[in-house]
Amino acid sequence: MGDMALNLGSIIENSNRYFAAEVALIHDEKRLTYQQLRAEVMAFAAHLRQHGIQPGDKVALFLPNRMSFTIAYFGILYAGAVVVPISYLSVAREVAYTLKDSNAAALVAWSAYATQATEGFQETGACRELLLIDESSGPLTLVNSRPVQKGVSFDLAQTDPDETAVILYTSGTTGQPKGAELTHFNLFSNAQWASERCTWDPRGKWEFVGPGSVYLAALPLFHSFGQTCNQNASLFGGAALTYLERFDPEKALHVMARDRVTHFAGVPTMYFQLLNFPDRDQYDLSSLRYCTSGGAAMPVEVMREFDERYKVNVLEGYGLSETSPVATFNVLWRPKKPGSIGQPIFGVEVKIFDDQDRELNPGEVGEVVIRGPNIMKGYYRRPEATAQAMRSGWFHSGDLGRGDEEGYFYIVDRKKDMIIRGGFNVYPREVEEVLYTHPAVREAAVVGVPNPEYGEEVKAYISFKPGTRAEPQEIVAFCRKNLAASKYPRLVEILDSLPKGPTGKILRKELRSRAS
Repeated sequence: MGDMALNLGSIIENSNRYFAAEVALIHDEKRLTYQQLRAEVMAFAAHLRQHGIQPGDKVALFLPNRMSFTIAYFGILYAGAVVVPISYLSVAREVAYTLKDSNAAALVAWSAYATQATEGFQETGACRELLLIDESSGPLTLVNSRPVQKGVSFDLAQTDPDETAVILYTSGTTGQPKGAELTHFNLFSNAQWASERCTWDPRGKWEFVGPGSVYLAALPLFHSFGQTCNQNASLFGGAALTYLERFDPEKALHVMARDRVTHFAGVPTMYFQLLNFPDRDQYDLSSLRYCTSGGAAMPVEVMREFDERYKVNVLEGYGLSETSPVATFNVLWRPKKPGSIGQPIFGVEVKIFDDQDRELNPGEVGEVVIRGPNIMKGYYRRPEATAQAMRSGWFHSGDLGRGDEEGYFYIVDRKKDMIIRGGFNVYPREVEEVLYTHPAVREAAVVGVPNPEYGEEVKAYISFKPGTRAEPQEIVAFCRKNLAASKYPRLVEILDSLPKGPTGKILRKELRSRAS
């Protein structure tokens, strides 16, 4: 342990010190104050320790957007352990992979996900504890082990700033998902920026986040955007966090009006659905002050219409799991450039490099590279992948972009073939590997095609083995059973043969052209 300690869980300690009686969490009619939240977090941390979880152990979190997610998340941190979030869309095979790859000692899962959780847990063998929870008797009720003992005291574990706090799984642009190790300082500094600097205006119009501010957790909390920009940012400043278990425009509008939501962060798909909900005018959103967008490029027309309808200023930013996630942002006190991802946030540097890692001039297109206090420690147990991503001392995003003379940046395209569907990353190779397990499939290639609601839709091109056949809807159903809901292709086109280059490599570029 070094001379200085920092635990991301100190967010709860600090806010309890100043805002103990203020509401921290809201879910429908339920409320938890900061004092109550801290008590729940300490009780769960003590329970984990009783189950043998030690500092540095990995604890996987397979929960929807509910109070239980936040309590468990910070309880794991209080115990000095490492949070490993798993997408609530995951099937058993994906749960098992994450548990194995992260060396998870325990899995905390929502009881409604018991089938996927239990099958994934049993497949790993090495994961010691499976804790199934619901909220039948209050926040975070254990349903398969002795109850969490309430009213216990538990000291926040002392961790170094550069110790791993959270491992977020991301495929980047290749192969199986990799675990990005984010440190306590990575996430603390990014939450501090999102809580304090996001609403900062040096002209004297700075409005502090605090009691009276209400954030809507519409983004999934297993995702870095939702974790930092909703959960951690709101709790950092003493604001309230209100939950949507899954995004639905009618439910979102209802909660925003009911709880007087002031801060909304979402992906472009959410803005599109809110604007196009038929009964949107029945809901009073006059409390809304700050809206941010990320995860995919926001169509300029959608941004303009949302700004005008709700009298807000949607600010677009950019980041990745490896950057905690915020790297750039359009700030309140400078002109917004629709279509731009803004400028680097405080303490972060962004440049555009060519293929030889040489800096390019404004207007020239190259790879977006980033360095700063938000950059991950590395990919868990993948030194080669870490070295490749961090070459020349900069994190290489895999995205193509350009900068302008005023320091604003623009994403031009993805360097590889990743698809972003409704803000979720979809990696073609992972989908193709599932397609190739179908007994009739000979060749498969997956591409993203334009979609007005989701930004991109997943489309599979396949050819069949001689003497076999399957209907497109059968292929869709097969993928749906084996992939998370955000990943499986909704569109399937059958070809006699897929286009190939001279080496026999399937040409996705030609398939994308065919789809456009």
